[in-house]
Amino acid sequence: MWRYPGQDPRQLSPAVLAYVGDAVYELYVRIYLIDKGLSKAKRLHEEASGLVRAAKQADFLHRLESVLSEEEKDVARRGRNSKTGHYPKSSGVVEYRLSTGFEALLGYLFLLRREDRIGQLLEYLFGAFDTIGDGEIKTSLD
Repeated sequence: MWRYPGQDPRQLSPAVLAYVGDAVYELYVRIYLIDKGLSKAKRLHEEASGLVRAAKQADFLHRLESVLSEEEKDVARRGRNSKTGHYPKSSGVVEYRLSTGFEALLGYLFLLRREDRIGQLLEYLFGAFDTIGDGEIKTSLD
């Protein structure tokens, strides 16, 4: 279904891995929210924005540390240590760099065609979420 690049993901820069990982994570979040019963575009956008912000991704990377392999930790570390030269105003430098590590990890796994592992990691993180009330997503991860 997917057309993967011809390059070995192990040879790609952390910035390229994070670029792909950002898209992979965004898609997973959107599908997750739809699966939780949200159907209004405004609400989907609001909830997705909370889950894809740098601070949340940085927190997620910390939570995954104990379940990552050494290879996965190395990829996340390379992503975290890569210099992008710019940082959004909405997050600090440390949060942004950690979120880049999180995205690089997801991009790396995706390009290795390890969607199964991405699913395991994100299910581990999202397993604590519940849909309650009027569709508002609450989590023990907040």
